[in-house]
Amino acid sequence: MANAIPSRSENYSEWYNELVKRADLAENSAVRGCMVIKPYGFSIWEKMQRALDDMFKETGHMNAYFPLFIPKSFLSKEASHVEGFAKECAVVTHYRLKNAPDGSGVIVDPDAKLEEELIVRPTSETVIWSTYKNWIQSYRDLPLLINQWANVVRWEMRTRLFLRTTEFLWQEGHTAHSTSDEAMAETRQMLEVYARFAEEWAAIPVIKGYKTANERFAGAEETLCIEAMMQDGKALQAGTSHYLGQNFAKAFDVKFQSKAGTLEYVWGTSWGVSTRLMGALVMAHSDDSGLVLPPKLAPIQVVIVPIYRSEEQLAQITEKVKEISAGLRKKGISVKFDDSDANKPGWKFAEYELRGVPVRLAMGARDLENGTVEVARRDTKEKMTVQLEGIVDRIETLLEEIQQNIYDKALAFRTANTHHVDDYGEFKQVLDEKGGFILAHWDGTPETEERIKEETKATIRCIPYNAPEEEGKCILTGRPSSRRVLFARAY
Repeated sequence: MANAIPSRSENYSEWYNELVKRADLAENSAVRGCMVIKPYGFSIWEKMQRALDDMFKETGHMNAYFPLFIPKSFLSKEASHVEGFAKECAVVTHYRLKNAPDGSGVIVDPDAKLEEELIVRPTSETVIWSTYKNWIQSYRDLPLLINQWANVVRWEMRTRLFLRTTEFLWQEGHTAHSTSDEAMAETRQMLEVYARFAEEWAAIPVIKGYKTANERFAGAEETLCIEAMMQDGKALQAGTSHYLGQNFAKAFDVKFQSKAGTLEYVWGTSWGVSTRLMGALVMAHSDDSGLVLPPKLAPIQVVIVPIYRSEEQLAQITEKVKEISAGLRKKGISVKFDDSDANKPGWKFAEYELRGVPVRLAMGARDLENGTVEVARRDTKEKMTVQLEGIVDRIETLLEEIQQNIYDKALAFRTANTHHVDDYGEFKQVLDEKGGFILAHWDGTPETEERIKEETKATIRCIPYNAPEEEGKCILTGRPSSRRVLFARAY
């Protein structure tokens, strides 16, 4: 099966598309621009959800749910917000169908027109802030720390599974605070949560930074982001956290009585990650044989394949496997024993390699006699014969090693493909011939940023947190610059 996947060097885009389908993560649906997330893919998303949800709750947030439909007038209340999303909105205009008089099928009932059109949620700031007006009266009601797990719709003409679909799944946090400093601290804290998840769970190294004014979220005063490098050298925005100032509080008249007795507007944040992380996971780590999943996010962490010639041998192997499986599960390790007779061991090996299972054990009659088992790790494809005694502890340690190795490999790749450039000609040459991240000087103007984007298709991914003060000249205009910013072509 894995042989049918195009190689990354041959056609990276086709490799990605085919791998997502063949590894049973997702497929295109009957609804144009939308996807079906299949059980194996959804189980990875569930692990992502669980890890993130725990982190949100550790930082004091609670989950709630808000309507899918947003009155059109709500979007009009925050000018920059509506401008940012207007071209992507799906609009509900009627509430009823009826049978066509000529019997040709169903039609929209013209008498069922809504008084006010409803927007299918592209993001929830407006409907949530209209609700917060009723929830917040006093400083005692703050901070209000809410997260929502939901689906959103942003109309897309060109779609790719997980990376860009009309409907996708995500979480969106929306918080309200009594001071600007507290709201900014929340914005930074949640970006740190995302960075920790990306690096410790997804094994994807990320660069934290500020978005430029051109790239900011519509309605935000500051947007922080984490940027990851994919194996084709392109950047992928893996999470954002927005400092909203008082923009939405003023738009929806959300005020609170301060300790001093004055009436003041609250300060807001919003932050989110989506099923786009699934695409990042595939593109950051996988190879020409299939998925390479970090153990913390793998639905099956260990698969055990028996090799036998008789039912008697299978029964003996099964007894030993039950013992190993019980020991692994006690340690919280997910394990599958594939004793089905529908396919031969070789087919199973290829199938679990395709699906990215981190560790595979193969056990035959001779292994039982010798007290050994063959252990194969997915990340390096290394195979070793290991003593059965202490195998559970050995696998636990191996999974930790694999998790770290996958991260280290991605970090080494990013380091090798990050370039310092001081000249516009070299900038274009590096983009075309090498790709990757480019650290270069920029004069700080939106006009220069836009021109570079138009001429090279590269955008400023972020102004990195840790960018040192460094006098230089803008690569395009030659004007003075005090620090380098991160450029890349991106998904």
